[in-house]
This record gives sequence, C-alpha cells and structure tokens, in this order.
Amino acid sequence: MDTSKKAESAHLLDDLESIRQLLGEDSTHSTLPNDPARSEGQIPLLFDVVGARSDTAHQQDFDEDDIPTLTLDAPDAQVEQVQQAQQASPAPQPQALPNPDALLHLDNELRAAAQLIMQDVIDDFAPHIENEIKRRLEARLERLLAQQQK
Repeated sequence: MDTSKKAESAHLLDDLESIRQLLGEDSTHSTLPNDPARSEGQIPLLFDVVGARSDTAHQQDFDEDDIPTLTLDAPDAQVEQVQQAQQASPAPQPQALPNPDALLHLDNELRAAAQLIMQDVIDDFAPHIENEIKRRLEARLERLLAQQQK
C-alpha cells in the first residue's frame, strides 16, 4: 500500500471517529446490551453465533402421526365420485355457429385495424430506414470511388 492510500485510510478513520463523536456514541456504550461484537471489539463469526446454540434448539414441533399421507383408496370409490360429479354438472350445450355475414364483417374490421397499425409502424420507422439506406449507399459509393481511383 503506498503512502497516499495510507493517508486516505487514516483520513477515513478520522472521519468515522468524528461522525461517531457527533452522534454522541462513546466507545463503551453498546446499542445491544448482550452484543459480543461490542465487548470484544470485533464482529463475531457466524460459526461462533450458530455454534453457541444447543443442538436441541430445533426439535420437532409436530407428531409423525399428524402428517397427512396419501393412501390408495378403493378404485371403485373414485369411479363413483367421478360419475357423481359428471351427473351433477349438466353437459355443456353446443353454441350455435355465428352468422357468416357477422364473421365476414369482423374479419374486415380486423384487417382494417391491422392495416392502420402497420401503417403507423411504417410511418414511425421509415425515417430510420431511409437514413440507414442512405448511410450504406454513401459508404458503398465511397468504396467504389476509391477502387476506381486506384
């Protein structure tokens, strides 16, 4: 580490110390009464914090018998349930086909709307496309002229 970095880190430490004093914290005051990091002057390692727990802290808070499990029911009972559900719900009625004239009218409206959208897109991008074509043609012309002059 060169001297400028040492001076910079010392300056940062001084700034941090002045901020701490400005906030009114003295070095003996801890925000947490049982904070081991404050008492030791460093941050505790995760292993120290987790290792301090007893192994019995995570006990099962449920009974194995209370866990629901899937069991194979009699297939006949399932078939009966499905049949009852089908009988309870009425079969959907087929809908009448729409009028062909109405479909033709909707088709024409959709095509007209699509053409308007496409025209808007073309209008938005036409200047960009024209500029790109012009740039490429000018570059090609310059290359051809350069080849012609050789």
